[in-house]
Amino acid sequence: MYDYDLLVVGSANADLVIGVERRPGAGETVLGSELAVHPGGKGANQAVAAARLGADTALLARVGDDAHGRLLLSSLRAAGVDTVGVLVGGAPTGVALITVDPSGDNSIVVSPGANARLAPEDIRAAGSLFHASRVVSAQLEIPLETVVEVVRSLAPGSRLVLNPSPPRPLPREVLDACDPLIVNEHEARVVLGDACVSELPEDWARLLLAKGPRSVVVTLGARGALVASASGVFRVASVEVEAVDTTGAGDAFTAALAFRLATGADLPEAAAYAARVGAAAVTKRGAQESYPTAGEVDAL
Repeated sequence: MYDYDLLVVGSANADLVIGVERRPGAGETVLGSELAVHPGGKGANQAVAAARLGADTALLARVGDDAHGRLLLSSLRAAGVDTVGVLVGGAPTGVALITVDPSGDNSIVVSPGANARLAPEDIRAAGSLFHASRVVSAQLEIPLETVVEVVRSLAPGSRLVLNPSPPRPLPREVLDACDPLIVNEHEARVVLGDACVSELPEDWARLLLAKGPRSVVVTLGARGALVASASGVFRVASVEVEAVDTTGAGDAFTAALAFRLATGADLPEAAAYAARVGAAAVTKRGAQESYPTAGEVDAL
């Protein structure tokens, strides 16, 4: 018997957001809007997105004993996320510096803070959470050795969803556990490295699958997504919307996909639902504030 549809293991940041007419080049200064502070971080974002959709969700993360940490805990609890696994202290809460241009595209720099202190021993101490969860989702805004420990802590029969962001080469032990590995175009190129011998996303999906994951999803923004498994490579259509802010949209996609897998959906069905959730998220500003409920997704 599982207590949670989804356990998210990952980062929790305060997002410091400034709107700009255009993002600055090297050595250039541009003026922007007033600073807005939002709860964010890939782990916290995924947990909130899943909970808003109706998933029984827990988060395993670390925040600082500071105002940003309290902001994050408040947002998580308001969304219905179980924060029993959120550790407090050890370093200041992580911060993401985000610029957003008029088209909704963003650039992000992250100072990990407490996220860098989420250690393998924290994962081992949370064994009960892993055994209580159908699906576990992770990202790379926490130390890689911690992600490796996540893989080793998976309960029999549970499923790992990994978004390797920010991207880096991954050990085979991690790749073999992914079902699916979810990457955008930039992340696909980094994970493939020298094996990226094609410009076709369909080839990226096949090459990534050959590296060990049980399944792969390549997100293509407005062009939808590709799903690859032993059954073949399938395209998932996008949903046309007017993008306002793409911050956190990938996290919404990953959370929605993981949740649908936990409910028993197959991967193409889960990815199609995730595409609708991601599309709904870009129609509003911010990350966690933009995440839709299940009813809003159905309406879209």
